[in-house]
Amino acid sequence: MPQLISTGFDELSLGQEEKFERTLTAEVIRQFALVSGDVNPVHLDAEYAAGTVFGEPIGHGMWLGALVSAAIATRLPGPGSVYRAQQLQFKQPIKVGDTAVVTLTVKELKARMRLVVIDCKVHNQDGTLLARGEAEVIAPAASDRVEAPELSEL
Repeated sequence: MPQLISTGFDELSLGQEEKFERTLTAEVIRQFALVSGDVNPVHLDAEYAAGTVFGEPIGHGMWLGALVSAAIATRLPGPGSVYRAQQLQFKQPIKVGDTAVVTLTVKELKARMRLVVIDCKVHNQDGTLLARGEAEVIAPAASDRVEAPELSEL
């Protein structure tokens, strides 16, 4: 079974970086719409989307936000992290077939609360910036390893 590794606050360092990536498919868009309730036709209806500035269906911006959350929860600092705040600006749309690459970089460490300020960027496979922002996370007190839970299909 795959393991997730968390990094305790005292082991984090400024500039420390982790990446996380996922590829967007039409089925991922459909499933995200199903679980989120966001059924905007710009995401789900090719004919409708063709008449928009994008010219084709685009992924949900908050899917990118969910990937940032997943990267924090599974990579940096990892399991046991507690999200306090997230700010994101969406720069370009993600399209079917694109791979979103999330890059997290430790920007600031505040020991009193084990608070980590993380710079968050999401690019596509061509290096185009899709979203950027900053997260505040309370890091786990100590490093740990846990088994990744198994998920069934939707």
